[in-house]
Amino acid sequence: MLVSTTPTIEGHPIQEYLGLVTGEVIVGANVFRDVFAGFRDFFGGRAGSYERVLGSARADAIQQLQAQCDQRGGNAVVGVDLDYEVVGAKGSMLMVSVTGTAVRI
Repeated sequence: MLVSTTPTIEGHPIQEYLGLVTGEVIVGANVFRDVFAGFRDFFGGRAGSYERVLGSARADAIQQLQAQCDQRGGNAVVGVDLDYEVVGAKGSMLMVSVTGTAVRI
C-alpha cells in the first residue's frame, strides 16, 4: 500500500476518496531508558533506545492507518501527517499520531 505525505501520487490518478484514516500509539517512557538517555544527553551522543521506541511506535501507527484504509477498500493513503506529543503526568508518555486520506488509485 502506498503511503504519501503529498496530496497526490504521480502516475497514479486518484479514482475515489474514501475519507480520513488515523493511527495512534502511546508509549510509556521506561525509567531505565530515561536514566541512560540522560547520560547520553550529558555526555553527548544519540539516545538509541528512544530512537528504537519512536521508530516502532511510528511503524505501528502507520500500520493502523493502512489497516483502516484497507477496511474502506482503499489501496493508498495521501496527505499523511505525523505528529509527536508528550502526554501523561510529568510528560511520562509519548503519543505518535498519523492521519491521512484513504484513496483508491
